[in-house]
Amino acid sequence: MSDERKIPAHVAIILDGNGRWAKQKGMPRNYGHLQGAKAVEAILYDADELGIKYLTVYAFSTENWNRPDGEVTALMEILAKYLKSSLKKSMKNNVRCRIIGERTRLNATINKAIDDLEEATKDNTGLTFTIAINYGGRDEIVRAVRKIAEDVKTGNLEPEAISEAMISSNLDTAGLPDPDLMIRTCGEQRISNFLVWQLAYTEFYYTDIAWPDFNRAELEKAIDAYNKRTRRFGGLVKGEE
Repeated sequence: MSDERKIPAHVAIILDGNGRWAKQKGMPRNYGHLQGAKAVEAILYDADELGIKYLTVYAFSTENWNRPDGEVTALMEILAKYLKSSLKKSMKNNVRCRIIGERTRLNATINKAIDDLEEATKDNTGLTFTIAINYGGRDEIVRAVRKIAEDVKTGNLEPEAISEAMISSNLDTAGLPDPDLMIRTCGEQRISNFLVWQLAYTEFYYTDIAWPDFNRAELEKAIDAYNKRTRRFGGLVKGEE
């Protein structure tokens, strides 16, 4: 990849295709999720080396609870182990970790692992790695609106003072820049309730590659495609007047 290419500061990824990938190999879906977790770890280091400053991955959505109980249980076990193993590796590599999503439905083991990981890495100054667990974009907005509505109800906030910046500051992603590039694997072309507010002007990249097979070369392809886009943010670029 050319040194002249612009590296997106924030890349968000929908990790799709673990189960289908495993099925094609004659393996159970949970095997695909295990390999998917390994792919996340590898791409995290690739992103850091390429100069990406923020990486956000969609690990478990609010809708994923509708999957078979056995698969949900296995996913929770994989997430718990991944969060625990990430602590030492994140400290070694100066990675700051954040978890977004609604946490009350998560079990005590996962919540403790989240607390430990966020607390241990909060002062790290390298890449910021955000994992969305029990996350839904609409749910996130509803929770943010409720916070703001409570301030209005108590008289601490006038409705006229509500702004986009205020809403953003009450989202799970407060303090993070909006993604520059969103990648979805395994051929699906929708955002599936991921970062509904934050993706307003993000560039989308879709690939048929299933997540366990997504690697540095595929990430560089996505960045190359991103470099061919003209980002107007609703306006015009020079020469279009």
